[in-house]
Amino acid sequence: MSDHPAVLITGASSGIGATYADRFARRGHDLVIVARDKARLDALAERLRGEAGVAVDVIQADLTNNADLEVVEARLRDDARIGVLVNNAGLSVAGRFDRQAASDIARLVAVNTTAVLRLAHAVSPRFVEAGRGAIINVGSAVSLVPEFGQTVYGATKAFVLYLSQGLAFELGPKGVYVQAVLPAATGTEIWSRAGADPSQLPPMMEVGEMVDAALVGFDRREPVTIPPLHDAGQWDAFQAARLVMLPGFGQVTAAPRYKADA
Repeated sequence: MSDHPAVLITGASSGIGATYADRFARRGHDLVIVARDKARLDALAERLRGEAGVAVDVIQADLTNNADLEVVEARLRDDARIGVLVNNAGLSVAGRFDRQAASDIARLVAVNTTAVLRLAHAVSPRFVEAGRGAIINVGSAVSLVPEFGQTVYGATKAFVLYLSQGLAFELGPKGVYVQAVLPAATGTEIWSRAGADPSQLPPMMEVGEMVDAALVGFDRREPVTIPPLHDAGQWDAFQAARLVMLPGFGQVTAAPRYKADA
């Protein structure tokens, strides 16, 4: 058994989740990997056990299914070995908002928001009681770019960012580190699963480079890590501009520009 905390990773059968599993395993962490595709999970677990010498448990779960989600919640609540949660599982839906199926939107919201919230909520009391633990929530730079046109996907990732920042504010003083990771376009299967037209896809960051950058931010205990943003001062300026507005939100009278001319 590893001396490092175990890491539970959702959406671990491929892409970003599988790469997080590989990287944490090579750091010596035991793993609990979660996804719908058990064959892929089993293959990944076998490889990492052999290459990294760590213990890897597999949970087959569809996070849109309440019973499956409850299984993962129970593991997070009850397994004291788990000290890191990587909320990575995510869906996207191609096409314009008015043409997307309501059932597809419901699944997207269930995985990208409800599951992220419930799993963080399941593990947080134990982390707070222990005075340590980490939650990595994989969001998206799209959460900051409504002009990109992925309205529902971007909205769910904006939820992930806000949730992460709020949890960092609430749980950080209790010893719990919360990181929001905001990748831009990354070369994973999410695009083909969403039904995107390959000819319309932008250039993409390689998934290993993205995760390695995110883990540098993790090691530095950054609250928000944006791997493709080269000028960190731009994020700092964005945050500063937001904070400057806060006192104005406490005004009890409407701004003069919203009052009718006398």
